[in-house]
Amino acid sequence: MSRNPNSHLRRRFLGLQTVAASPAAIFPLLCPVREYEWIPGWDCRMVYSESGLAEPGCVFQTDREADGGVDTWVISRHEPNRRIAFVRVNALRAMHYEIDLEALDTTSTRLTWRQTVTALNEAGNRHVAALEESDFLEMVARIETLLEEFLSKAG
Repeated sequence: MSRNPNSHLRRRFLGLQTVAASPAAIFPLLCPVREYEWIPGWDCRMVYSESGLAEPGCVFQTDREADGGVDTWVISRHEPNRRIAFVRVNALRAMHYEIDLEALDTTSTRLTWRQTVTALNEAGNRHVAALEESDFLEMVARIETLLEEFLSKAG
């Protein structure tokens, strides 16, 4: 076990989206249960939620080999229509996601995605070193497109 906190690689990523909908329309969709409605292939296992939906302290898991296996997600911040944050941990790394929603006008919202990824061990250092900003930005753009498509059909 390393006693040097600087021996663990950390990377930060930032992405922006503009979605043609209000924060009130978008925010409820940033939920592990509601994501089944608009993200093709989404799969999670709800571990704990008093309401059955996203809320402070909600815990769920995903399992994707490319991400390092089983991830446990905890909603660490839940401010309806303003901000949601997740702590996501697996055997390789700990990740903090924060998504801020800002109304630009009555019909559009800017979403700011912040991701901080910290390796937990040597294998995690290799995993984090291999992360590409372009992949993160591509994921943010894909989510923007999926949100736009879903909301245009729902509206």
